[in-house]
Amino acid sequence: MSAHPISFVSYPGTIARYWNLISRLAAREFAARYRGSHLGVLWAALTPLVTVLVFTFVFGVVFRAKWAGESTATSEFVIILFVGMIIHGIFVEAISRAPTLILNNSSYVKRVVFPLEILPLVVVITAVINAAVGFIVVIVAHLILNGELRPTLIFLPFVLAPYILAVLGLTMFVTSIGVFIRDIGHAVGFLITVTLFMAPIFYPISSVPEPYRAWLYLNPLTFTVEEARAVAIFGRSPDWEGLGLYTAGALFVFAAGYAWFQKTRNGFADVV
Repeated sequence: MSAHPISFVSYPGTIARYWNLISRLAAREFAARYRGSHLGVLWAALTPLVTVLVFTFVFGVVFRAKWAGESTATSEFVIILFVGMIIHGIFVEAISRAPTLILNNSSYVKRVVFPLEILPLVVVITAVINAAVGFIVVIVAHLILNGELRPTLIFLPFVLAPYILAVLGLTMFVTSIGVFIRDIGHAVGFLITVTLFMAPIFYPISSVPEPYRAWLYLNPLTFTVEEARAVAIFGRSPDWEGLGLYTAGALFVFAAGYAWFQKTRNGFADVV
C-alpha cells in the first residue's frame, strides 16, 4: 500500500505535472454535457437565466420583494439574483457530483499511476467554466442596463478564488466519503437546499435580524455572494480584512479535504 502526500503544498506540483491531462478531462466533461444539443454551450447561460427569471417572478412580482438599500428595479433585481445563483451553482455542480465521482470513474482507481486527486479538480473547473459563462451574461446585462461597468469588477477574481478553493476542499472530502458511505448523496441534496436558502441569495444580508446574521456567515457562500455583488454590481471595494480571514478559512478547508482524500484513497480499490 503506497503512501500519498497529504500536505496541500504538494498539490500545485501535481497540477503542473498533470495539467495537460486535467485540461483535456475538463474540456471533455464540458463538451459532453452539450454534445448533440442544438444550442450547445448556450445552455450554460440559458439554464441559470431561466431559473433566475422564475425566482424573480416569484419573489419580485408575486411577493414584491425589494433589495434594501440598493436599486430595486425588476431588471436590477434579476442581475442581483443572478450573481447569487451563479455562485451557488458552482457549489451545487461540484458537490452534487462528488459522492459518485470515484464510482463513476472506477476504471481509473485500478490504474496505479493515475492521479485520482485531480478528478475533484476537473469537476470544479467544469463548474467554474459554466459559472464564467453566467458571469459574462451578468456583465453584458449590467452594461446594457447601466451603460457602464463598475471599475471594481477587476476585484471579482480575488473574491471568487478563495471560495473556489474551499469548494475544491469540500468536493475532495465528499468524494472520498461517497466511496465508503453511499447515503452521503442524500445528505448532499439536503445540504444544497440549506445553503441556497441560508445564504443571502434571494435577500440582502441587511434584512436578516442582527442576532441571526452570524449564523448565516457560517455558510461558506454568504461572504462570497455579498462581496461578489459589491464589486460587480454596486461598485464597492472588497472587504479586504474579511477576505483575508475567508482565504485563511478556505485554505484550512482545502488542506483538510486534500489530506482526508489522500489518506483514504488507498481503500478505494477495495470498495469499487
